[in-house]
Amino acid sequence: MDLLNIALDLEHDEDDWYIYEFIRFGIPRQLYERNNWFDDLCDVAFRKRFRISRECTLDILRQIENQLEYPYDSNNCVSPMNQLLTCLRFYSTGGHLQLVADFMNMHVSTACRIIHRVSEAIAELYPQYIGIPENRQQVQVVQQKFFNIAGFPKVIGTVDCTHIKIQSPGGEDGELFRNRKGYFSINTQVICDASLKIMNVVARWPGSAHDATIFNHSTVRGNFERNLYRNCLLLGDSGYPCKSYLFTPLLNPETLAQQRYNESHIRTRNTVERCFGVLKRRFPILAYGSRLKVENTLTIIAAVSVLHNTAMAMNDLNPPPLPEEIEDHILEHLIQAGQIPDINVENNEPVGAGQLLRQQFIQQYFSHL
Repeated sequence: MDLLNIALDLEHDEDDWYIYEFIRFGIPRQLYERNNWFDDLCDVAFRKRFRISRECTLDILRQIENQLEYPYDSNNCVSPMNQLLTCLRFYSTGGHLQLVADFMNMHVSTACRIIHRVSEAIAELYPQYIGIPENRQQVQVVQQKFFNIAGFPKVIGTVDCTHIKIQSPGGEDGELFRNRKGYFSINTQVICDASLKIMNVVARWPGSAHDATIFNHSTVRGNFERNLYRNCLLLGDSGYPCKSYLFTPLLNPETLAQQRYNESHIRTRNTVERCFGVLKRRFPILAYGSRLKVENTLTIIAAVSVLHNTAMAMNDLNPPPLPEEIEDHILEHLIQAGQIPDINVENNEPVGAGQLLRQQFIQQYFSHL
């Protein structure tokens, strides 16, 4: 029996008339009335829901609008502004796509495509907003800001890794993403300056990768090895090997100079821990975890780093507070003054050039204070 005969039979059945309508005309199209959150919300309410200011939103939109614009203003298409707000709402909640779609009054599949599209557009701004300065005058400004914290000279950046929680990607390599704390994650390396501005992001390693392994395979290490950043230092925790350009804290300081070095090192390196706290507080998707595919999560990490630097450049410094359940997750990335971070090997090499240079550095800068 074909569809026409089925439809004729159903036409006489009043209880099943809607099935006849589906067969004859198809599923009716659902039209959504778009909300205008940008104009309807006050400044405070806007920042609470989208985590950045109106001015910052407009600045980002200006740079990516051409990539979000549809060729024809028909078919109830989503405006570039609403596309950007959909993506920001997803970053701001870390919730299910269905909740974001309901808030923005669109279908969940539309929200999914928009988040992927906008994230890629924002991530393409990476070279404009993220980079280690190479101009000598800019380098000196960065070093002076670090020196003002605790008197540690020559520092151009602080480096550390943080775990971004994800769902298990499955497959043969799924267990590679399980970190030492037992959950699946992307181990993301960040280098920041004294103003908490992100200068470098490496977001492509599974959670089981060690911090030192990520650094050893990074472009930044190669640049330092080629002496691209002359007379500059990075500060890292004890999980990193001590190099001529990467200084770590002493595990057992004995002299007064070594104690001064350690205290100054910890207070200065704390900037990267604070950067993680600000970043995850502003964009809770990094704290709650991503349910998207791994490749989409990597794009989002780059995109939120660009948004973070944009907000910092526009003096949009203080994101609204988060619910209490996130605070515990964020605080695990913060160290207390005087506390040495976790050490899980890969730093058991014998005393070499890095350790000798570190000792000379301590004698030169911390023994006569």
